[in-house]
Amino acid sequence: MLFTLNENHYILIECESRRESYNLEEENPMKHYMIGLCLGVQLAGGAVMAQTTAELPIAVQMYTLRDYGTLDEQLAAVEAAGITAVETVGMQGSSAEDLKSLLDAHKIAPISTHAQLADLRNDMGAVVTFNKAIGNDVITIPYLAEEMRPTDAAGWQALGKELGAMASDLKAEGLHMAYHNHDFEMVEFDGDTALEIMFKAAGPDLQAELDLAWVARGGFDPAQYLGRFKDRVFAIHAKDNAPTGEAMDERGFQALGQGVLDWDTILPAAEAAGVTWYIIEHDQPIDAAAVVQTGATFLTQNLPTTATR
Repeated sequence: MLFTLNENHYILIECESRRESYNLEEENPMKHYMIGLCLGVQLAGGAVMAQTTAELPIAVQMYTLRDYGTLDEQLAAVEAAGITAVETVGMQGSSAEDLKSLLDAHKIAPISTHAQLADLRNDMGAVVTFNKAIGNDVITIPYLAEEMRPTDAAGWQALGKELGAMASDLKAEGLHMAYHNHDFEMVEFDGDTALEIMFKAAGPDLQAELDLAWVARGGFDPAQYLGRFKDRVFAIHAKDNAPTGEAMDERGFQALGQGVLDWDTILPAAEAAGVTWYIIEHDQPIDAAAVVQTGATFLTQNLPTTATR
């Protein structure tokens, strides 16, 4: 690896068989990405480069890339962003053997999957077998269809007890279970949100995957809400909301760091809550590969120094 700084404020970066030149005074996401690849090298003035994206707990939710070509092309976009971990969507329309082969080819590891509650209810064994085969050990429930959502506190308690039992069964198989929220779990009953009621009833084996954009849409401050789940947050979905009324062709979401969420407050709060993974997601991106790259650059530059894999 090599950094060369010339008199015109350009830096020549040679790292991992790549050679690029950038103006230090101009903002360029790829400049930061290339610098990130060369961990440990110092620029003039003694500034130490951040860890590389691959060494940080950064992953991509594959739902973001669902419309981006083939599965191979989707994983190539993840790899191009320097990310080495993904959260899969069910079986990704693939056999376990083929998916494992593609993941290995792109040097990417699965760190979670989104498995529907109905699939766990109907055939948990199939979910377990598939995910063990691809090397994944976290099963995350991603969404409840409207007809599956409880309407009162007692219903959320009952659901929590069911999920707690499932989490216990998965634990016996060497797997872990998490639950991903949207905004409808932010409804309150006597001061507690439905999500909190569900988790209290589930017990300690159920972990949280907090989608902070949806937490904000549900009327809560994401940094504050993270504190309610201290030491139970497996991951956050790192995505951003656009200002009200903007980006409607992208369901009101924006690339990470380009929206209205206060990441300067959120990221330290996530670390304090014990978050293990920061998973980049966008529900309806116009340019999915660019969203992944932007998210990777943002997190690589802004994660607290305590964030490690």
